[in-house]
Amino acid sequence: MKRRRIARRKITQRWMVNNLSVIIVVLLIFEIMFMVAARSYYYQNVQYLLTSRARVLMRSFQTYQSEQVAGFEDVAREFVGNFADKEKMELQVVDATGHIVVSSTGFQPVEEIMPDYSRAFSSDDGIGVWNGRNSTGENVMALSLVIRNGDGTAEGVLRYLVSLSLIDQQLLVMMGVMVLFSVIVVFFVVLSSAYFVNSIVYPVTEIGRAARRIALGDYDYRLVKKYDDEIGDLCDTINYMAGEISTAEHMKNEFISSVSHELRTPLTAIKGWGETLRQGGSEDPELLDKGLDVIIGEAERLSGIVEELLDFSRMQGGHLNMKFSRMDLLAELSETVLLFRERAAQAGITLEYIEPENLPPIVGDKDRLKQVFINVIDNAIKYSDRGGRVRIETADMGGHVQIVVGDTGVGISAEDLPNIKQKFYKANRSRPGSGIGLALADEIVKRHKGRLDIDSEEGVGTTVTIMLPVAPPELLKAPGGSEGK
Repeated sequence: MKRRRIARRKITQRWMVNNLSVIIVVLLIFEIMFMVAARSYYYQNVQYLLTSRARVLMRSFQTYQSEQVAGFEDVAREFVGNFADKEKMELQVVDATGHIVVSSTGFQPVEEIMPDYSRAFSSDDGIGVWNGRNSTGENVMALSLVIRNGDGTAEGVLRYLVSLSLIDQQLLVMMGVMVLFSVIVVFFVVLSSAYFVNSIVYPVTEIGRAARRIALGDYDYRLVKKYDDEIGDLCDTINYMAGEISTAEHMKNEFISSVSHELRTPLTAIKGWGETLRQGGSEDPELLDKGLDVIIGEAERLSGIVEELLDFSRMQGGHLNMKFSRMDLLAELSETVLLFRERAAQAGITLEYIEPENLPPIVGDKDRLKQVFINVIDNAIKYSDRGGRVRIETADMGGHVQIVVGDTGVGISAEDLPNIKQKFYKANRSRPGSGIGLALADEIVKRHKGRLDIDSEEGVGTTVTIMLPVAPPELLKAPGGSEGK
């Protein structure tokens, strides 16, 4: 539980950190760009207004100076004394030596560094602008405009100073609004992200819990699908997996039970007849022969079951070796039919074999294909009742050889038919068999690049059709073979 909480916390933290980091960085960049743009916009407007006002005032000063006979400093003091906007901004007159002659504040001006003054004399249009803090620490914008007399000689400058405190306060208010807006955005992002993360983390946690329960054997556990999305698809997949594992486990258990029964029957017969013969049965020749026949037959049956299990194990591990060579399919099939004639007669079943004159040769493993024929014919007899009929016929289909084994037995239900070739699956549990014969036969036929099809109707009978490719012409010129898995 602690590990799950740590994992969930890590996912949530990682999502939050990554998501919020991007959003905060984007908001921070946006705020910085916005504040820089706003500051530049306001300051440029102030500069534009100062420049326009200074030019108008310059013309007024030159006109006023031309009408007076007094000196420059007297004219400047009188002109500044009549300045109407002294409540809004400060107007200074500075002489050509950089000395402040007069200021509209009415106080003795304090000498300070004036970068705008030197810029005005070095610029082509005679205007210099400076933004910074004055000797009192106040943020101001200063604009100097060179004053020239009639012959173009510079006599000094008109210098405007405007406090930017109100603008700075406005910018701080705007920054506060932007910060508040960012906090609100981050808050809603956190809420939406938390909801989104929980909508993923908790279903994933539930899926992990379900997977652990399934791994521990609780195959009946199912997830509740809450979302019709990828998480919902994953829930469907987990549920489907649990169903398939449950079915496979059920089939495996039935297979083990069936195989145990199949093994117990011959072992019981061998043990019983062995005890009978040990208790004096050897004195009766007829009983002795019968007992030995039963023991040998059951031992062969037991050997066949074990060999089938070994082959199935090899098939599961991908180690089902085969020796391919050119072979006469008709000879192997005829020999297999001969093996079952006596058994079919004893069971009261008619065994019909339609043998053609010849069939084209194929490339295959004769022992494995004979194993397929034995399994198919054995099933046809096993699942047929007394009085039934099993019909075997072959045909040359051009590029393929067809073998058809049909019976009039119990048949297979429509529900069981799609699964009949699956491993461990048994359609009719009342008849003997391990449930792996058809799976093994189907795998062998596939290894021969052929096809094994089963058609059946419950209560009517079953038809098994085997299609095997004819040997290519180049392999018919000389005998030979190959091995493969």
